[in-house]
Amino acid sequence: MRKADLVNAISEKTGVAKVDVLVTLEELFKEIKSTMTKGENVYIRSFGSFVIKRRAKKVGRNIKKGKAIEIPEHFIPSFKPAKVFTDQVKSNVNSLPDEE
Repeated sequence: MRKADLVNAISEKTGVAKVDVLVTLEELFKEIKSTMTKGENVYIRSFGSFVIKRRAKKVGRNIKKGKAIEIPEHFIPSFKPAKVFTDQVKSNVNSLPDEE
């Protein structure tokens, strides 16, 4: 499902105009990005958490040159689904027919 499909589905279920749904989704995404850029996590009950993970400094290898390079400490965004969300996906996906 793409963003356009999501907008269409929400619009059909709620009766809200597609433009308004799109604006709302865009603002949600902007707010999550803005909050995480400030170093804060975002918690949405029954859905999941957008958290910032710290990656420690490490030594990597440039395979082509065969030289060691230092990868500095950095932070990455991550999503951790809530248990309710995970359980719901597990129970519904397990009931889908196998692809052949």
